Amino acid sequence: MVGVFYSTLAVPAFAIGKPELPVSVIIDKTVTGKITAAEDNMPVPGVSVVLKGSSSGTNTDVDGAFKIDVPDNGAVLVFSAVGFITQEVAVGAKSVIEVVLASDLKTLGEVVVVGYGTQKKSQTTGAISSVGAKEINEMPITNLGQALQGRAAGVDVTQAGSKPGSVPKILVRGRRSFNAGNDPLYVVDGIPLSAGYEDMNPNDIQSMEVLKDATATAIYGARGANGVIIVSTKRGAVNGKTTVNYDGYVGVSKALDKIELFNGTEFAEFVREAYRATGGYKNAAGQDVPTGTIDAAADAKVAVLGGDPNVAKGIAEGTNTDWQDLILKNGIMTNHSLGVQGGNEKTQFYISAGYFKDKGIVEGLDFTRMSLRANIDHHINSWLKVGLSSYSMYSIRNGESLNTYGMTINQNPLGRPYDDNGNLIFSPTNDALLTNPLAEIVPGAQVDQIKRYRIFNSLFAEFKILEGLKYRINFGPDLTITRGGRFIGSRTNARKFGDAQAATASGFGFNYTLENILNYNKTFSAKHNLNVTLLHSIQRDDFEGYSTNVQGVPAETQSFFGLGAATSILGVGSTLTEWTINSYMARVNYDFNDKYLLTMTLRRDGSSRFGENSKYGNFPGIALGWNLSNEPFLKSVTWLDLLKLRVGWGKVGNQGVSPYQTQGLLGRTAYAWGATPAYGYRPITIGNPDLKWESSSTSNIGVDFSFLSGRIQGSLEFYETHTKDLLLSDQLPGSTGFNAVTRNVGETRNRGIELGFTTINVDAASSFKWTTDFQFTKNTEAILSLYNGKVDDVGNGWFIGRPLSTVYNYRKVGIWQTNEADAAKSYASEVGQIKIKDINGDGMINADDREIIGSDVPDFSAGITNRFAFKGFDLSFFFFARVGALIRSTFHNDNNALAGRYQQIKVDYWTPNNPTNEFPRPKSNQEFPVYGSTLTYFDGTFVKLRNINLGYTFTPAMAKKMGMESLRLYSSIQQPFIWSEYRTKYNGVDPESTGLAAGGTGITPATMVITFGLNVKF
Repeated sequence: MVGVFYSTLAVPAFAIGKPELPVSVIIDKTVTGKITAAEDNMPVPGVSVVLKGSSSGTNTDVDGAFKIDVPDNGAVLVFSAVGFITQEVAVGAKSVIEVVLASDLKTLGEVVVVGYGTQKKSQTTGAISSVGAKEINEMPITNLGQALQGRAAGVDVTQAGSKPGSVPKILVRGRRSFNAGNDPLYVVDGIPLSAGYEDMNPNDIQSMEVLKDATATAIYGARGANGVIIVSTKRGAVNGKTTVNYDGYVGVSKALDKIELFNGTEFAEFVREAYRATGGYKNAAGQDVPTGTIDAAADAKVAVLGGDPNVAKGIAEGTNTDWQDLILKNGIMTNHSLGVQGGNEKTQFYISAGYFKDKGIVEGLDFTRMSLRANIDHHINSWLKVGLSSYSMYSIRNGESLNTYGMTINQNPLGRPYDDNGNLIFSPTNDALLTNPLAEIVPGAQVDQIKRYRIFNSLFAEFKILEGLKYRINFGPDLTITRGGRFIGSRTNARKFGDAQAATASGFGFNYTLENILNYNKTFSAKHNLNVTLLHSIQRDDFEGYSTNVQGVPAETQSFFGLGAATSILGVGSTLTEWTINSYMARVNYDFNDKYLLTMTLRRDGSSRFGENSKYGNFPGIALGWNLSNEPFLKSVTWLDLLKLRVGWGKVGNQGVSPYQTQGLLGRTAYAWGATPAYGYRPITIGNPDLKWESSSTSNIGVDFSFLSGRIQGSLEFYETHTKDLLLSDQLPGSTGFNAVTRNVGETRNRGIELGFTTINVDAASSFKWTTDFQFTKNTEAILSLYNGKVDDVGNGWFIGRPLSTVYNYRKVGIWQTNEADAAKSYASEVGQIKIKDINGDGMINADDREIIGSDVPDFSAGITNRFAFKGFDLSFFFFARVGALIRSTFHNDNNALAGRYQQIKVDYWTPNNPTNEFPRPKSNQEFPVYGSTLTYFDGTFVKLRNINLGYTFTPAMAKKMGMESLRLYSSIQQPFIWSEYRTKYNGVDPESTGLAAGGTGITPATMVITFGLNVKF
């Protein structure tokens, strides 16, 4: 028995409902314990622990732990939390109680990570989207960005192509800045990342929370300007049982389709038409040969056709080489992850190893990642807890900058890849610029390799000072080493039998974060909950970079490993970059009776990147919440589980400028003193000691809801963000000796609406269940002012009231037809060429006839996942759509020359016999059509079936017979269909990865991946 004393607890005078009489409780002992969730064995904070029949109680802390004094007279403890089924446990002789709470779908109650702590979702006041392990593991993914696409409202994830190792672009609530960056902050196990998120093994992730509005991100201050993605990795359990989990799959990837090009016959006719248009296709008598007629003598006079013996032979033999088929192959994707999880009340652990390999559909393109993780939490005693999260990764990426597939698009289909003896022909035609793409994939001919090593750790010690008062120290060292190697052999298109070139580049980055956190959590009278968090944080980053480029490697087998033996050094470089952030933060969370919620935050950040006069910035946030469903006047509404209103305002900064940009920098200048070279230094930038933070202020209104016993639950958000003091390069007259100076000028605005909900459509007694997840995002960007106020900057394509990326150009309205010859001539054009809209009707086309064509900002994007389950079978499919964005495809510009020299995308071009309005007539003396840029704008609307997953889970009895605790077999098909006019009508590759200004180099076709896998638990 700990002790005996009397305690009198009374209900506060302002409590709602019938007043209770003071309750006298005889305290006989203290009971401690921990609460975990049945679904994932994770601790549940914020659980109400009340002595039944009294108002005496407490709440569990962030680790799910509690401590309560009880009488020894048949005491019963009541454990309740939003989102879980309430449990009653008789204390009896026990002094330690562990409770596992089962989920209750009748309420919206999951616990979310909010930064420096956790909250029940019913108590959050900011805009937060969550993605759990179920969604992450639902389809084979390479990185966490793919798991977020279409699964979190307000988060726009754009694939960067199908090359192995490519990383999606992630935007949270659109773009705010021109130069200061728009990438969100990634926080893993409490430590902000300095390097990329792509190094993470997705199998280790337990959940991801996306903090979207400024009231939620203000706790991260300057680094949270573009949203915060908090990643929590898997941790150990407290049930004393050790489990071993294996997740693995193997799959085949293949090109979804190929680019449709001209075949041999069509290409020859395309070339003929290009020469007809310029009077260069004449018969032996010197007469023009009309469209549709083939003349051998005329062919012989065209260098690209009969003038090239190789091509002439191809025409005669009907050659039709499909160079794409020669390069493309089936790829292999495989993943293996082994995790060991367990622990007891004192120590919990999670250890995992992962191996992932993606061998692409083009030879020489692959990505391999190997990883190790160890998460350990240990309670040394009742007042001290320590822990470690350690992650080590080694990856190899080959072919990031190679463009072997792109070479096949321009290759003449009338040329042959091999001679009669089966030897590779280096130059299939006489065109010196067109070499055989197969020469690029000869082993060792082209090497482009990046090796990456990363060790990311998070260590902490947590001290319990008093009841409810804790001090925690976090230390997060992050070490990244990168080595890139590039080799270009002599027999490649880039060297064409010239000396081989080689280069290496290495980077050494070390970043650390040190945080001191004081947290006070107290419940007063079982109705007033107060949480106060104080923080001091410092983050420092050091990066060293080195590079060497050489030419004349004597033995090509040396690749880039023998640079010292090269005949000449083309360049040597090195760099050092350092920056530091010093921060202070205070946050207060208060709620009364789980009905009225208040969050106040203030963060002060100081960055070494800014000038002496403005290093520090203050970033406040305030939010209010009202749980209407807990009000007495709604208690009788049986179909309403949860209805919460939220409103908030916050301000965050953006420090996304390069270090030293506020200082005047020097650059080397070369001089000649007679025949003697000399070097000096001169100022190359103007320093600005007053340069300060960009600041974004966001107002947010949100509604969280749950109806019909959890059958419909979700949230709706409305927001508006104003970003001021943009970090822009203000142009200067050349007479000053400088082109620009970075200043704080201009303002942008983002407005949007987000909707996300989950429905339980069918939950039948026959074990059939059907659920749906839906996410909808609409965001609009607008520039409000620039250097000179509300004045457009046409040169940069920046327009007041328009998005940050806007296409401003001429508009194609058709092709000049035969009956419009005179009109075409009056506009300095001709029949068969592009007709441009004369906006002002002055009878000429000049700069005044340009107009805003569109933007890459979509009208909206959405994702929907349907899941079906029947007994042991499960089926899910996920659709993702982006509607209304403009594609500006330089892929079409680069591969749609219409000059007749190169093979290209097959298009419906104009001829006298085919008076189309789609594409102009080819012209051999015109490398690109006049106003050819108007042919590169397309509607970017698309719908993708991102994933289909079918699985079967064996019954526990069957799994036990095989020596397992559980076993699931599954198969998935990733991206089997893409519906898009850009692809079906205009031969585009992938409307998602093309973007506003996609390059025509380095492209690979969209892929479909079919996998087979299993999940096993022992």
